[in-house]
Amino acid sequence: MTAVTDQKNPTPGAQAIQIDGLRVSFGDFVAIPHLTFIARYGEVHGVIGPNGAGKTTMMDVITGKTKPKKGTVRLDGSIDLLGLDEPTIALAGVGRKFQKPSVFEALSVRENLEIALRLKPRSILAELRNWSDRRRVARVGEVLNEIGLSAQADLSAGVLAHGQKQWLEIGMLLMQRPKLLMLDEPVAGMTDEETSHTADLVRRLRSPERAVLVIEHDMAFVEEIADRVTVLHEGNPIFEGRMEDARQDAQVRAVYLGR
Repeated sequence: MTAVTDQKNPTPGAQAIQIDGLRVSFGDFVAIPHLTFIARYGEVHGVIGPNGAGKTTMMDVITGKTKPKKGTVRLDGSIDLLGLDEPTIALAGVGRKFQKPSVFEALSVRENLEIALRLKPRSILAELRNWSDRRRVARVGEVLNEIGLSAQADLSAGVLAHGQKQWLEIGMLLMQRPKLLMLDEPVAGMTDEETSHTADLVRRLRSPERAVLVIEHDMAFVEEIADRVTVLHEGNPIFEGRMEDARQDAQVRAVYLGR
């Protein structure tokens, strides 16, 4: 197994995360019977499906929150995530944003991003000590611009609108330069304007050195952002391809679209 601290640079199109033969159960309830899934660098990969399809459970396994009964989960094809704890998985380059934003509301937007650097695992902190103040300020400025909150940089995070808090939390993850960025229902509860901004942001997150995995119920949003879509039903993948093709797939229409 490749050491977490000895990672290779991602290759566009290469497998960022590979799940094979995954089985997850809670007592007698089988959440995921047998799942095979791949997300690639340079792509935004949408995962959709009805409630209880296993979408969030899959993310829980990737981040180490839930341990499966069977299967393998590998980052970069060589890092066995199932053998690691949650902090070490984060160190390996896996970042996750939950549906409900979690920011430090008493601090400014800028301070939230600066704190995200300090929350990095200890081995990376050694590298950060070599950063000049100018370099840190520049990095914060880059992320502020990327998430569209430059004008709000010195405002308290507590006064931000719901959508803005979501973007800030995405920015906090970006400060840590994740190789796999997972977003759980990023537009839930957003206005149409906020949803449009989030779609623009997620499209900008596409990078040759990053894979983006998005769980979402808003199919129009997924169609806007995703290069590839996987549809789950009762823990099984029933479709993978383009969103426009998923809309026409008979099985997808039957189990998810209700027609």
